[in-house]
Amino acid sequence: MSVQNHQPYDNQNIFAKMLRGEIPCKKVYENDYALAFHDINPQAPVHVLVLPKAPYVSMADFSAKASEEEIAGFFRAVGATADKLSLCEPGYRLIINAGPDSRQEVPHLHVHIMGGKKLGAMLVD
Repeated sequence: MSVQNHQPYDNQNIFAKMLRGEIPCKKVYENDYALAFHDINPQAPVHVLVLPKAPYVSMADFSAKASEEEIAGFFRAVGATADKLSLCEPGYRLIINAGPDSRQEVPHLHVHIMGGKKLGAMLVD
């Protein structure tokens, strides 16, 4: 399933259900604006997702509609999560997928924080 970049928000997506407490997650960090948890299908030794608590489909949606407070709180959560995971010194990668070409699967904006080893090339042909 791919996500269209400008589709309406689906409040029945798995992340919306996690935010409502209907589906459990292995929480790493939380503030008023974001929730961070371990990915259920990790692609690196450390693979955590950080998502805003408000209903945004993509970065374009978020940057157009979120308040300055939401934007700051969300990105502070990304930084705090990387710090809590002790990834700052060795380094880590942030990935945000948006739309069908990126293979975004869940229609809720989320940042992948990946690390715990030297990561390979960004794209493989």
